[in-house]
Amino acid sequence: MSLHDEPARDAKPDLGSRRLVKNTGLNLLGIVVPALIGLVTVPVVIRWLGTDRFGLFSIILTVFGYFALFDLGLGRASIKFSAEAMGRGEMEDLPRIIRTTVGLQTVFGLAGMVLMIVLTPLLAERILKIPAANLAEAKGALVIMALSLPFAIVTPSIRGVLEAGQRFELVNAVKIPTNALIYVLPLIGAPLGMGLRGIVLLLTASRVLTLFIWIGLAFRVYPVLARKEGFLPKRRLRKLFSFGGWNALSSFVWFFLVSADRFVLGTLRGMTAVGYYAAPAEATGRMNMLPGSLALTLFPAFSALEGGGDAERSKRLFTRSLKFTLILLGPPAAVLIALAGSVLRIWLGPEFAAQSRLVLQILSLGFLISALAYVPYSYLQGLGRADLPTKFQLIETAVFIPLLWFGVLRFGINGAAAACTIRVLLDLGLLIEASLRVGKIPLRALAETGIFRIGLVLAVFTAALFGARGLPAAPVWIVLSGAAYILWAWRRALTPEERDGWTGLARRFFRGKAAGEAAGS
Repeated sequence: MSLHDEPARDAKPDLGSRRLVKNTGLNLLGIVVPALIGLVTVPVVIRWLGTDRFGLFSIILTVFGYFALFDLGLGRASIKFSAEAMGRGEMEDLPRIIRTTVGLQTVFGLAGMVLMIVLTPLLAERILKIPAANLAEAKGALVIMALSLPFAIVTPSIRGVLEAGQRFELVNAVKIPTNALIYVLPLIGAPLGMGLRGIVLLLTASRVLTLFIWIGLAFRVYPVLARKEGFLPKRRLRKLFSFGGWNALSSFVWFFLVSADRFVLGTLRGMTAVGYYAAPAEATGRMNMLPGSLALTLFPAFSALEGGGDAERSKRLFTRSLKFTLILLGPPAAVLIALAGSVLRIWLGPEFAAQSRLVLQILSLGFLISALAYVPYSYLQGLGRADLPTKFQLIETAVFIPLLWFGVLRFGINGAAAACTIRVLLDLGLLIEASLRVGKIPLRALAETGIFRIGLVLAVFTAALFGARGLPAAPVWIVLSGAAYILWAWRRALTPEERDGWTGLARRFFRGKAAGEAAGS
């Protein structure tokens, strides 16, 4: 289907259950595919560039990521305001929103670019302490990378129009290849002898090209963007800055929270402890791609429903999303909790299994808790209360750091894992309470979804997996336990309407697949 075949251009976004499930799958592909490409290409790039230069490349990308925070949360604010306008059916408001956010982001991006260039000598020589042999090359690469900053900062607002309209099939059609370029371009440049500066120049050129692709796509899908409208009035501009500011602060705090465990471990227990901790932490961290893909879909959906004044539908989406998250992600967490030793033994060997088994178990529970927290986080943001998750993160920081320090001193890597899981449990509790209060959702509405019953069944499933360990027919027992859980979830956890929705989605998928095969034959 071409863009011109779409029946509802410049119309309200499709917020049906099937569309949301489809978009979640598309967003997951958009995250997983570039990651898999990176998994394959990184070892090759390391061989061609050398460990030192690859390390420099990684550091440069990290520095760029910090300066990208000059966006000040306006990209996310743009998505929310655009989704609300679409939800109200006020498409004529889009040009003002985009013109305002892009204009501000351009100014902030240019300021960030100049600052990054000015600070390059200090960063390279004093802070990063790059060896003299690589210093000139690193400085040149940092300056070239700085030139792409305005383009990178503006991009989220342009792409955000498509995200606000739930057009994730188009978003990921561009995101997958362009995000993969960060791994592919070094693979092209290194054998050609381009060096670090040449590879960074390729990346800079790709960012510029990507922005123009997004502009072309957004204007084609939403021609209303071409209208010569003014900027947002001061009243709405204050709301834009308020929402964006809270998001920017949240980004800073979040980075600190998710990296503190490794820093404290390294300080108190040494790099060996960090190594035994980092492997299971990375594994569970990668699994967050699953709820993360859901959050990418939910945030603009909640924003559109809020903008359209459909609070009741927004509440239903909130409770159902919690239930589906628990149903779908509970089993992988249960498998890792019950079979952590076996998983680590197969993946990393017996030494890691002995040292890191309990870490993986604790962090797997933390993963499930964190996955559930994505839903109320997206809900509160969609309601315009970006301040609440950020305030909660500040509260969590005050509790987490002393707890982490004590845990590492007393229990080593297991204490670090426990502190992180307690933090995400506190986070979930605060977010759920605020969502129920702000959204005026009675607790019984959450209970009526069967979420507490699902949690109990998951506990029984986990216990069954624990019982299977060491049995001669363990694989058979594990498969039977999994099948029993799936059957129970299908018959007892889902409503007839939900079962019909999933069945219809499956039929559409297989019909589409069959049609594709027929067309190719």
